[in-house]
Amino acid sequence: MAKKDTRNIIEKIHDLSLEDIMGDGFARYSKEIIQERALPDVRDGLKPVQRRIIYSMYEKHYTFDKPHRKCATAVGDIMGRYHPHGDSSIYDALVRMSQEWKMRAPFIDIHGNNGSIDGDGAAAMRYTECRLTKLANIMVRDINKNTVKMAMNFADEFYEPTVLPANYPNLLVNGSTGISAGYATNIPPHNLGEVIDATIKRMDSPNCRLETILDIVKGPDFPTGGVVEGREGLLKAYQSGRGKVVVKAKIEIVKEQGREKIIIHEIPYEVIKENLVKKIEDIRIDKKIEGIQEVIDESGREYLARITIELKKDANSDLILNYLLKNTELQVNYNFNMVAIVNRRPKLVGIMEVLDAFIVHQKEVVLRRTKFDLAAAERDLHIIDGLVRAMSILDEIIKIIRASKNKADSKENLMKKYEFSELQAEAIVTMQLYKLSNTDVTILLENKERLEKLCAIWKKIIENDDALCHVVKKELAIVKKEFADPRRTEIKDEVTEVKVDMNEMIPRENTVVVITSEGYVKRSSLKSYNKDEPTGLKPGDYLLGLFECTTKDYLMVFTNLGNYLFLPVHKIPDLKWKDLGKHVNNLVTLKPEEKVIQAYIFEKDKIIVTVSKQGMIKKSKMEDYEVTRYSKTMGAMKIKENDEVASVFLNEEDLCIISENGNYCLFNTLEVPITGVKSGGVKGINLKDDVVISGFGMKGEYVNIFTNKNSAKRVKSLDLAFTGRAKRGSTILKKVKSVDYKIINAFNTQARDMIGIKVDVDVKALKNSEIPIMDTMSTGSILTKKNVDAYFVQTEITSYLDKPEVKTEEQISMHEFIEDFKL
Repeated sequence: MAKKDTRNIIEKIHDLSLEDIMGDGFARYSKEIIQERALPDVRDGLKPVQRRIIYSMYEKHYTFDKPHRKCATAVGDIMGRYHPHGDSSIYDALVRMSQEWKMRAPFIDIHGNNGSIDGDGAAAMRYTECRLTKLANIMVRDINKNTVKMAMNFADEFYEPTVLPANYPNLLVNGSTGISAGYATNIPPHNLGEVIDATIKRMDSPNCRLETILDIVKGPDFPTGGVVEGREGLLKAYQSGRGKVVVKAKIEIVKEQGREKIIIHEIPYEVIKENLVKKIEDIRIDKKIEGIQEVIDESGREYLARITIELKKDANSDLILNYLLKNTELQVNYNFNMVAIVNRRPKLVGIMEVLDAFIVHQKEVVLRRTKFDLAAAERDLHIIDGLVRAMSILDEIIKIIRASKNKADSKENLMKKYEFSELQAEAIVTMQLYKLSNTDVTILLENKERLEKLCAIWKKIIENDDALCHVVKKELAIVKKEFADPRRTEIKDEVTEVKVDMNEMIPRENTVVVITSEGYVKRSSLKSYNKDEPTGLKPGDYLLGLFECTTKDYLMVFTNLGNYLFLPVHKIPDLKWKDLGKHVNNLVTLKPEEKVIQAYIFEKDKIIVTVSKQGMIKKSKMEDYEVTRYSKTMGAMKIKENDEVASVFLNEEDLCIISENGNYCLFNTLEVPITGVKSGGVKGINLKDDVVISGFGMKGEYVNIFTNKNSAKRVKSLDLAFTGRAKRGSTILKKVKSVDYKIINAFNTQARDMIGIKVDVDVKALKNSEIPIMDTMSTGSILTKKNVDAYFVQTEITSYLDKPEVKTEEQISMHEFIEDFKL
């Protein structure tokens, strides 16, 4: 193979930056997809692929009055002649234009599977057949009369329209969606009759206000119906091109045989019905809300979309409906973004600009068509004039033609002798003999009279703008009469606020909640709960709280860092009584150094008292601790650096604070003001090289003291003297020089209480009566020779049921889940 001669090639090197090359390339790419791919033209409301589909099928006579043709044939013609961007994009656009649940006024009539509202795809184009609908013919009517500008196709072989005549405002009627480089459009469909009435009104009153147009165009009219809420959003959208409205399903609640049903007749636009049904079914299966018996999809030939939700007996239908509106696509937001190509540029347009652009376009279409018809009529009149004159000198003309050499010579001789024009001479020499009768002369004269009248009308339309507008309005009225149908979407001025009382959604069940000192929490049903058997605990762990409550209650868990967790009981893991609980970190994340110190069931009328190790104390109303977010810890007390919470308890008449070195302050609760949740409180005890060990309310008979030397004692509550708040306090533990006694825990008890003692991983119980009663000037009695890790009061069951059962003392005492502690 001979080498290519490169001697005469001149190399040219361009010094360009990558930024310039990429910028120029992307700019050209963006311009192409904005103008020629993704955005509709404001005049005919079509994207280029849609326009080419309609024009090609019209050109090939795949019209409503002809048989269906294979979609593959149509797609091949379109791709080969006008749209070389792949058959899938063409077929997808063709199918969408046939789907009555997406197009308010479909352009394509398809035989075969064209998809479904459930999101199913169409059958392959080799299996389906198509043709234009009657309305699509309106879009291309009179296109052969030079009504629109034509341009060469991609291969410079055929002409294609730059815009269709579009004898009605299709951009509003069918809407549009699309995404391009830097632009997106989302225009909802509207009712054809309303849009045409608004167009005529705009032509009659060019200076009319937006409110006047919106009295005619009520709002979007989706092919799937539904309810649109938000007059204010509509007004903003139609004025500026951007706005938001709420679209809801059309829903009815009916009662049959003592049970209610929620019947969904229409769903929001572009919601996939199958996904909606599945979401509702998942809510039923997962029991996210109680009361749904069955979900039935009754859609079919009779109903485009119909879903029946059967409810259980005594179910709250309003609550269930509000929950479904809130958590499914039965209610969606529709965002207007009315971007269209205006004068070859993308522009955000309001409804007035869309109507004005269409009116200008339609007047131009009618004007160009009228000029075309006038020129054709004047040409025909000119020919008729020649034929009528030829009839009067027919014998002479016959002689000239017979004497001529051929057709061209005949035309030339007629033009020379009788001054006929070339058109007239052509008509004369091609006239058939049977048209020489008197009858045909009469017909010619009648046609001449008819054409002269039409020419007069057309000239008036061309010269007079009012006449031109009259034609446009008349043709719009004809389209409305033939194709308009009733509105499907209901419009409401106000947006209905959907409120769901989450507490009402929770099924009310009695339950037992357990929380341990190491932060493990669970709830168990009353069927699983057995007070005579120990609950599941990790070795060394013990109960911090055990509550009978309901699933509608809330558990408040306090930590040593001054925080609290507000946990809905129904979100606490539901486990068997013998199972281990789950750590609260599974519900709310705690800091590594943070640990649980107390827990209560939330009751609005209670007062919470918090005491810090540096001697601060505060009171706050429990109702102030209520929150709606449960995913993180909240501050319960503002504490200083190196401080932490020592105790949290419910308010009693008298309050007591005990320090590590054996001092106590006893004072009336009124000495502590009620403050906000996040306050730091006031000084409770004056400390010097000391820390607070415990704080509690004086409701019991005794104050139990436990030391680091494994000694313990009970002091009668009545033996403690009032000291007042913020004092050094009095002594509750004797000072011994030889032994450094430190209090490690102290709490208020009754004689019948059980005392828990933890040694390593062993947790045992001791009767409170076995701890000796002593005065304040003693160090207590030795309980054990082992080093005790913790002392605590065994928790009694606290009932928060609406109707608590009356129980005996024997029934309400805490079961001994371990053997009695033995010395």
